Amino acid sequence: MKPNNLFSDIPSNLPQELFTTLHQVKGLRVERIVSQGHASPPGFWYDQDESEWVIVLQGSATIQLVEDDSQPVELQPGAYLNIPAHVRHRVLATDPTEKTIWLAISYSDERQ
Repeated sequence: MKPNNLFSDIPSNLPQELFTTLHQVKGLRVERIVSQGHASPPGFWYDQDESEWVIVLQGSATIQLVEDDSQPVELQPGAYLNIPAHVRHRVLATDPTEKTIWLAISYSDERQ
């Protein structure tokens, strides 16, 4: 078996965020997301049926959660966040000068 690398096969130009499914089984999906200066469109909120655990591996991002009336959440390398299903959220910004590489794990939470 040959290993893969999260930091390989990333295009130099990213007109849109790049989503790559790395592994998927029933109730679980692992994705690599690559952003550079991307943000959610104005007025757009994610409202997902699955919970999502995300970690920023490189770069930085700012996320707003609709449940969180405090300041937006700043994510630097190593920072992670668990977003329960149906918690509306949006990406306010990602680093415009370097690629932000995220690892996202979407899962069904049977306890909901």
